[in-house]
Amino acid sequence: MAGNARRAMGESEWRGPAVAALLAVQAAVLAAIFQAPPGSTLAGWYAITWALFGAAVWVSRGVPGPAAGGLVLAGGLAVIATGLLGPPATSTDSFRYAWDGRVQSAGISPYDHAPADPALASLRDPWLFPRCSEGHFYPIEGGACTRINRPSAHTIYPPLAEAYFTVVDRLSPGDARHKPFQVAGALLAAGTLLVLLRGSDARRAAYWAWCPAVPMEAVNNAHVDMLAVAAVVLALGGRAGPSSRGVLLGGAIAVKLVPAVVLPGALSGALSGGRAARRAAGTTALAVLVVAAAYLPYVLVSRGSVLGYLSGYVAEEGYGEAGARDRYGLLRLVLPDSWAVPAVLLVMAAVTFHVVRRGDPDRPWRGALVVTGTAFLLLTPGYPWYALLIVALVALDGRWEWLGVPLAGAVAYLAPAAGTPAYAAAGAAVLAGAVLRRAGTARVGAAHGLQ
Repeated sequence: MAGNARRAMGESEWRGPAVAALLAVQAAVLAAIFQAPPGSTLAGWYAITWALFGAAVWVSRGVPGPAAGGLVLAGGLAVIATGLLGPPATSTDSFRYAWDGRVQSAGISPYDHAPADPALASLRDPWLFPRCSEGHFYPIEGGACTRINRPSAHTIYPPLAEAYFTVVDRLSPGDARHKPFQVAGALLAAGTLLVLLRGSDARRAAYWAWCPAVPMEAVNNAHVDMLAVAAVVLALGGRAGPSSRGVLLGGAIAVKLVPAVVLPGALSGALSGGRAARRAAGTTALAVLVVAAAYLPYVLVSRGSVLGYLSGYVAEEGYGEAGARDRYGLLRLVLPDSWAVPAVLLVMAAVTFHVVRRGDPDRPWRGALVVTGTAFLLLTPGYPWYALLIVALVALDGRWEWLGVPLAGAVAYLAPAAGTPAYAAAGAAVLAGAVLRRAGTARVGAAHGLQ
């Protein structure tokens, strides 16, 4: 027994430095990615950061609790900070954020005009509207160009996202460009890490702290999804009561509509009894009320639709017509295209009912992960920043096998031809994880029975 204890102590002594070394290499590779010249091929290097992330998590299993907490925090802050080292590497969305904030600071509703509208020409500057000869930008009328994608489309972002853009614009120096949104993303990512460390095992928090998707999408590309994810983590893992949970989830939905998919998780076990049902009804009502209250001011002051480009986006991404893009990729491997949408609705209804009926109300993040992860596997989205939500839910629940879903989203974005195979591999990993966990639970139960 003494020999086993010495052996375990020896293992923990080398595992800590090994994890630190892996994280240092990961941070160095991320830094190189973010400082690479525009147009560089990033997919291979980004894959390496995911491999280093997996290795660090695996090795950290033998690190004692207090030491693990320090490693997760220090390593997480270092990894998150790498996203600040260069301009957005793989997305132009933050340029729209800067524009929408500028428009609102000028007293104009962002839903009333597209960036290409000549009515807003007085707000243009050489950064967001550079000369076409300076690079590969988006053309607009009059022979001009802009960094803003879909310049002829009205904004798609919900009202609390627009409020966030305005706050960042008001607090930023005039020549700050994209950097304030990156800093805000880094602060939100670090704050989310602190909430996770307070509420769960440090090793679970590592799934968020060290995941390459966080510095890439939340910080470097500065996606507003990070604000919604922070609200979801506070709602489900921050010891929020039913009322606060409803307000926070409503806020997350009013930032980015995607977090609506976690609501069934917050209602886990709602159909198991009268008291649970009343709590669930209150949470849902508050979430809906917050979303409505967030939209109301923009409805009152806007001449255009506050839904903006939403319907155009749904059509453009192929969600309305299976086969138009690579959506519903896994379902279309086994079903006719015309069956894909009904199949999604049927499966999601079944999974949602299962979570609301049999989910654990004390672990709402577990049901949220199952519903959200299933939705991603069925829809196979091509934008990896949506899956920041899954990374956070994995950090709350600890079911690491779901991390294949955000990785598949990154593959679908950076190497579209491999998107469907990547999602298939992610689905297989989830099924394998479920089987292994069930087998492990059965072994534990049998061992207790023998005792």
